[in-house]
Amino acid sequence: MEEMNSLADLLDLQDVDLQIDRLLNERQSLPALAEYRAAHAREEDLKVQVGAAEAALRETTLSFDKTSGELDIAAAKLESEQNRLYAGGLSARDADFMRQEVEMLGRKKVEMEDALLVFMEQREEQEQALVALQGELEIASEGKATLESAIQEAWRGIDVDLARKEARKVEIVPLIPEDLLALYEELRPIKEGVAIGRLVDSICGGCHLRLTAAERLDVTRSEPTRCIHCRRILVL
Repeated sequence: MEEMNSLADLLDLQDVDLQIDRLLNERQSLPALAEYRAAHAREEDLKVQVGAAEAALRETTLSFDKTSGELDIAAAKLESEQNRLYAGGLSARDADFMRQEVEMLGRKKVEMEDALLVFMEQREEQEQALVALQGELEIASEGKATLESAIQEAWRGIDVDLARKEARKVEIVPLIPEDLLALYEELRPIKEGVAIGRLVDSICGGCHLRLTAAERLDVTRSEPTRCIHCRRILVL
């Protein structure tokens, strides 16, 4: 009778353990988790894109500021050289050299003005692209936060059930002899969580194979009773 009670308690323990396994699996396989991982990857990708866009905008702004500064210097020098040229008093040779210098400075000034226009257009495009990326990132972050909230809510419900099952397990374990419990814990990982089953109509509840009359008689001689085929613990 004591052995039967122990096996009945072990069946109860297995039922609780299987429910715990199911809850843990449910916890780790919520559909929202896959969506969350995808949302996280999208957010990280957008962060990289935003960082690259910010760096490109900074580079363009620096180039614009540098060219703008150089243009101011070139314009001032051009004005100074023009004033000297138009003031007169230069020899023909110096005047010719000065005209070439003014022409060169004029061409350089035009080139820098063209470059500034290019930088301005480029900066405007980059600013628009950055704003668009920042908007996408904000939407992605909000979506991720919503998923995270849903996951946390689902986990809270599962954890409540897990706590109940764990409490029930704590009540059952002391009722089972240590050697029987040790065998059960040894079998569970290698038997897909099912270490004990009932023998009904000569069929093992674990592997679902039928035992012959001779095999059933042989099983009754072992302690604890175990299936000939799968070596699970049997409740007759």
